[in-house]
Amino acid sequence: MKFPPVDEQLAIILRGVEKVVPEEELAARLKQSLDTQTPLRVKYGIDPTGVDLHLGHTVPMRKLRQFQELGHQAVIIIGNYTALVGDPSGRDETRARLSAESVEANAVNYLKQVGKVIDLSTAEVVRNGDWFSKMSFAELLDLCGKVTVAQLLTRDDFAKRYKAESPIYLHECLYPVMQAWDSVMVRADVELGGTEQLYSFMLARTLQRSQDLPPQISVMSPILVGTDGTRRMGKSLGNYIGIDEPAYEMMKKFMQLPDDCMRLYFELLTDLESNRIRDLLAGHPKQAKLTLARTVIAGYHGDAAGREAAERWQREIGEGRLPDDIPTVPISRGQLKQGRMNAAQLLKLAGLCDSTSEARRAIAQGGAYIDEDNKRIGSHDEQISVKDGLLLRVGKKRRCRLQLTDD
Repeated sequence: MKFPPVDEQLAIILRGVEKVVPEEELAARLKQSLDTQTPLRVKYGIDPTGVDLHLGHTVPMRKLRQFQELGHQAVIIIGNYTALVGDPSGRDETRARLSAESVEANAVNYLKQVGKVIDLSTAEVVRNGDWFSKMSFAELLDLCGKVTVAQLLTRDDFAKRYKAESPIYLHECLYPVMQAWDSVMVRADVELGGTEQLYSFMLARTLQRSQDLPPQISVMSPILVGTDGTRRMGKSLGNYIGIDEPAYEMMKKFMQLPDDCMRLYFELLTDLESNRIRDLLAGHPKQAKLTLARTVIAGYHGDAAGREAAERWQREIGEGRLPDDIPTVPISRGQLKQGRMNAAQLLKLAGLCDSTSEARRAIAQGGAYIDEDNKRIGSHDEQISVKDGLLLRVGKKRRCRLQLTDD
């Protein structure tokens, strides 16, 4: 493959990038690659610490795909051994350690999801357990002898915990050393990740020099905020959009995004031109979000799914119409008294609440409704006249229609 000119490559690579370290080396390394027609080895590591990938994970993956499309070599490291330690980046407490069995179970599904973003047919995929599992204690001592405790304490997360007298366990200190050694083992020219990984990226340069290898360049993307618009996207925070979620679930989450984080989402999650993004953001926020959501969803579920999810949202939420897939719940006439039932019992029987006490709370909080006009249920002992097709709703999402039976 013939590489594009360096300035064209830089325009693509630097979009949505927060920092390149060292910045002056990137153009020189790209020129060397172009002159020798030798692809750069671009490393991206991911630890299988969970089952699902979300859009925050895809930011460096999309950058890796761009490098692939420019003709460079993608190197994906599945961190099955770093996952046993747990990444301390951005954390003010020690991560719970995972078992080897849990890590392996998570890893099985990871590559399938990664393949939605990266061209796995041309990528190198390795596990860092391939080398760490074979490392002797003497070799581990030699590796640790290349890093000082003072260097480790310059990490922002460790420095904060040290100042707060919060525990820093010895195994956590191994994480950045292991991540850096990965770059030595795969002979990385470029490493991709977030800005919170700067220390590990720079340590990799030091270790590469110690092995007479050219030091890598770090290309760092900003942290994608979650659907709350403030904290980084994460499953534990409940503010994530998973790439394996159904298209309509993704759509609903996109439409809840605060307006001020849309530019970041457009830049990091789409390939839309800057002029197109500017025009969308200058228009109505709802239309901009619909375009954003439809574009991103199409990348994971196809154009038709993105279009259908947008149309369904407009129909059911944007226009306030009822969804087409409201479940039907059978209710025996024999359970009614003169065709009626008290509200709390009915909500429990319909499966909208797990117990009558939960139903009482929902009603007391004003969150239970009946009929097409969303009439609020006023009291837990209100006698509801049950008719065939009666619509019940609790909160924004739980709905059903009743079907009377003679059983």
